[in-house]
Amino acid sequence: MPTRRTVLAATAATAATAALTSLAATGTAHADTGTTDAARKKAARDNMRAVDTGMRSSYDSLRANLTQHLGPVIIVSNDMVGGTYYLVDSGRVIETIKPVDEVFELAKSIAHTPLGIYSICAPYLDPKNVLPAQAKYIDPHDLAMVAFTGPKDTSWTTPLQAFSDTLDTARRTLDEAALPDDLHDSCAFILDHAHDYIADTIRRREFDMKSFEDFSGAVYPSIRTNMYWSSKVQIQGVSDLLTRWRKQVGDDAWSGLYVVVLSLWTTYELNQNSIIIKNFMNQSKVDSHLIDLMTAQIPADPVAVSLDNLARIVQDNIAAEMVFSTDQTTADALKGRQDLLSTEILQLLGGGTGANAASAITKGQANQLVCPFHNRSAATPALA
Repeated sequence: MPTRRTVLAATAATAATAALTSLAATGTAHADTGTTDAARKKAARDNMRAVDTGMRSSYDSLRANLTQHLGPVIIVSNDMVGGTYYLVDSGRVIETIKPVDEVFELAKSIAHTPLGIYSICAPYLDPKNVLPAQAKYIDPHDLAMVAFTGPKDTSWTTPLQAFSDTLDTARRTLDEAALPDDLHDSCAFILDHAHDYIADTIRRREFDMKSFEDFSGAVYPSIRTNMYWSSKVQIQGVSDLLTRWRKQVGDDAWSGLYVVVLSLWTTYELNQNSIIIKNFMNQSKVDSHLIDLMTAQIPADPVAVSLDNLARIVQDNIAAEMVFSTDQTTADALKGRQDLLSTEILQLLGGGTGANAASAITKGQANQLVCPFHNRSAATPALA
């Protein structure tokens, strides 16, 4: 027969069991909630990324289609023969030509003689022996990296002799190349002096900065003559071609001509082809329509690379004005080579404003700080 004690004990035991069960369930619920929250956070962020993925897919599709409508465009692959030129209209190559006389290539080839010697022997320089006159021009760290072998090793003599044999062969047949007289003489001077310098250097089994600079200084006037002839024939060849193409395309279409010049970093600025071409373009559009495109190496398909980049430029020109219609500064950044975040980053890094103060400025407030002459913000009163 149950008593009050047993009933109370049973009730207490039941309550304790229920409490423990509740605590266990609550712990499980918290764990489940934590897992769910993390999953929801990841899903939400993935959904945000999907917006950019969708944009890029559409952007790439627009660019691919736009390449079939670009024109007129001149593409220049800045190669060893003065440039290969492509005339493109509606995304299709109309003509491909190498307009520069081969004198350009020949003159440059012989002018490269000192650079050829340097390229073989530079690793064997003494990085601690810099000429006083060069001390302020040569970075010691750069020299140490170039002179990675050092002067004790003389294994440079074999490749240097092989290069000398190549130079001697060119010298023996130079008269048969039918060059202009002064170009012939400058090439002969360079080759003769290179032969003597290499022979003496191998005999001494010593390559040093002083003797090389004596040699390179002696042949420099002749190198300038070769540079003159390379420039002369390049100007003539490119000018003749552009005159013909302009007549072929017509003045109306030519006024909107785009030119893309592909070149390595070492010839990226003041590229010789760009210098010549700009004189034949609509001068009001040179800054925006003459595009020097830097490449790590000459691409296998210069036309495809150029049109792909040009399509991006052209579509961004329109996108900039439509997407950033209230801020001309940002629109100009999208249309040019400036990264859209550059202004914000410079400001946050302390470009006249502390990081804390900059972070407190909203985009709308920042727009008000921009010169109203350049800013098309709706909040900025229009100038009469």
